[in-house]
Amino acid sequence: MCGIIGYIGNKKAVPVLVEGLKGLEYRGYDSAGIAYLNEGRIRVHRSVGKLVNLETALRGVSPDSRIGIGHTRWATHGKPTEENAHPHQVDGLVLVHNGIIENYVSLKQELQSEGRKFLSETDTEVIAHLIDREEKRGGDFETSVRKALENVRGAYAICVLSEQEPDKLIAARDGCPLVVGLGQEEYMIASDIPPVLGHTREVLIVEDGEMVIVGPKGAVVKDLAGRVKTRQAQSISWTPVMAQKAGYRHFMLKEIFDQPQAILDTFRGRAFPETGEVLIPESGLSDEQVAGLQKITLVACGTSYHAGLVGKFYIEKLAGIPVEVDIGSEFRYRDPFLSPETLLVALSQSGETADTLAAVKEARRRGA
Repeated sequence: MCGIIGYIGNKKAVPVLVEGLKGLEYRGYDSAGIAYLNEGRIRVHRSVGKLVNLETALRGVSPDSRIGIGHTRWATHGKPTEENAHPHQVDGLVLVHNGIIENYVSLKQELQSEGRKFLSETDTEVIAHLIDREEKRGGDFETSVRKALENVRGAYAICVLSEQEPDKLIAARDGCPLVVGLGQEEYMIASDIPPVLGHTREVLIVEDGEMVIVGPKGAVVKDLAGRVKTRQAQSISWTPVMAQKAGYRHFMLKEIFDQPQAILDTFRGRAFPETGEVLIPESGLSDEQVAGLQKITLVACGTSYHAGLVGKFYIEKLAGIPVEVDIGSEFRYRDPFLSPETLLVALSQSGETADTLAAVKEARRRGA
C-alpha cells in the first residue's frame, strides 16, 4: 500500500517530508517523490527505487518552503517509472493518492476528449485533472476538490496542494486510511500514524467520506457535501515502533488482522461482482487465451510458496482448472510439462527471487 505525507508549519518542509516518508518505508514501495511550494510555484522531485535515490535527487535543494506533500508508491496502474511516480502535477496543483480509481478509464477518455494531455499511465493523474478542470471553471480550491471527487468511484486517500491557495492542504478519504497530526504551529497529514509521532501525539482520524482542510491555524473536518464535522483529537501513547504495528504486539499479528483489508485492496478496481467482470490488463492475456487454459502452475519460494498452496485451493474451486504448486529452486530440474495452454504464475514478495525468475525464463522457453 502506498504512503502519503503532507506538512504545513514553521519548519522547512523538504526535510520533514523526507523524514516522514522514511517513517512509511515499512509499507513497501517502488518509487517516491515530494512536492513543495517555493516562491509561489510548485516544485516536484521524483525518483524510482529507494528513498536514498530521492535524497540524492534532492542533494543541494534547500528551499525555505513551509508546505508540501510526499508519497511512496507501490505500482498498480503503470509500471514503476519516474513518470508514474507521485506527486502528479497539472498546471498549478499537485496531488498524491493511495488507492485505486475503478472508473479511471472512462474518466480519462472523457478528459482526453476535452483536449487534456496525460503524462503518466496512472489512475491518479485523472483526479488531478478533474480538480484542475473545476478550478479553471472558477471554483475555489476546496469546492474544486469536492466536485472532482463526486466523479470518482473506488478507494482513495488523497492530499492536494494548489498554487491558487498556497497556505492550505486539502486531504480526503474513502476506503483508505488517513490521519492528521495536530502540532504546535505545525500540522501533518499521513496515511499512517508513525511519521506523525516525531512532531505530535495528537491526531485526528479522518473517516470515509470526509475531507480535511489544513491551514496555518488548524484543521477543519468536513463531509463531502461541505458540512463541518466536530471531531475530538486522540492522544497516541504508542512509541513510533509500536505505531508501525498499529498497537499490536508484533508485525506478524498485525499482518494477520490486516488480511481482510489487503484482500479488498487487491481486488478493488479489478473484480466487479455485480457484473461478473474481471479486469487484469497487466496479464497481457486475451479472453480467448484465458478460456483455453488447461493448467495453471504457481511457482514460488519460502512464504510465497505457502501462499501458492492457498491459491491452488481457491483457483481450483472457483475456476475449475487444475493447479500445480512448485518450489522455484526445484522447478527447472524436474522437466515440467508445459504447453501454450499452461499459465505460469510467479509469486515473489520482492520481485527479485532468483530461483523464481529462473523458473519464469524456463517456462517462457518451453512456450507456456
